[in-house]
Amino acid sequence: MVEAAIVNILREIQPESMGFADLGCSSGPNSLTVVSQMIHAVDATCHQMGRSLPELKVLLNDLPGNDFNHVFELLPELYKKLKDDYGIHEGCYVWGVPGSFYGRLFPVRSLHFVHSSSSLHWLSQVPASLGASSGTHLNKEKIYISKSSSASVIEAYQQQFHEDFSLFLRSRAKEMNIKGRMVLSFMGRMSPDPFAEEACYQWELLARALMSLASDGLVEKEMIDSFNAPYYAPSAKEVEREVDKEGSFVVCGVKAFEIEWDVSDSRTLKESTGHRVAKTIRAVVEPMLESHFHLGTDMMDDLFRRYATIIDDCRSERRFKYTNLVISFIKKG
Repeated sequence: MVEAAIVNILREIQPESMGFADLGCSSGPNSLTVVSQMIHAVDATCHQMGRSLPELKVLLNDLPGNDFNHVFELLPELYKKLKDDYGIHEGCYVWGVPGSFYGRLFPVRSLHFVHSSSSLHWLSQVPASLGASSGTHLNKEKIYISKSSSASVIEAYQQQFHEDFSLFLRSRAKEMNIKGRMVLSFMGRMSPDPFAEEACYQWELLARALMSLASDGLVEKEMIDSFNAPYYAPSAKEVEREVDKEGSFVVCGVKAFEIEWDVSDSRTLKESTGHRVAKTIRAVVEPMLESHFHLGTDMMDDLFRRYATIIDDCRSERRFKYTNLVISFIKKG
């Protein structure tokens, strides 16, 4: 979808200067992967069209705590690749833009293409009615939506997602050019049910691991009752409804990929499925767990050992999988 979006921009808008934004760029070794893909698509399309490459403005966004210095350290390698592979000696400019994408980040009509991967399932905050300020814990012994959650819990998560995604769309609508393209990839679900296992199962089992710590007196149960993940895995239909309601974009493509959590390679084949899955999820959720529970390294190790065991115990009953939604949009005129 990324390459198709780039082709359409170059053929329909034919900009002399193209603005890209990658929202939620992170700071790992793959931070510039999508930038390389975009530049490759631009080069190939311009070659087919017999035109010179436009000037490229690349805007990398993440929260202020992101290690942008590490991202910038990767730029010399990117510039070398541009020179060696595409003969681009100048005309590609990269900025870091810290801030939440749930709000404005860029000047009016400065962007032709917006990309985000593995970020929009994170909410701007825990739904207010579930937070500590509400005075009542509505989702006891759980940390996300589950089949035992009340309707009010589900409604709170859905409302927060709708508010956040609507703000995201309104913000990007002001920043993007007419006929600009956007490709968003995030965790979601194919089922219309918000408590479908593809969206909730990893949280359900993590809640069991936390409750096992509480049963052994290692964590206060009230701490678990007061914790809710700032996360929501929407269905494609929910996304499309919000797009129609906001009115600035048209959905022009939706793909859903069912992906196994258990990804192994030659280095990890000797590990159990539970251990591999637990390591993957720990890399993502540990900071928010530590911020709330203050477990320390030893207790965190114990938590994820328990989590791995629970996953292995459930492995024979269910496949441990999630759904990745990839949705493309075009900015209306």
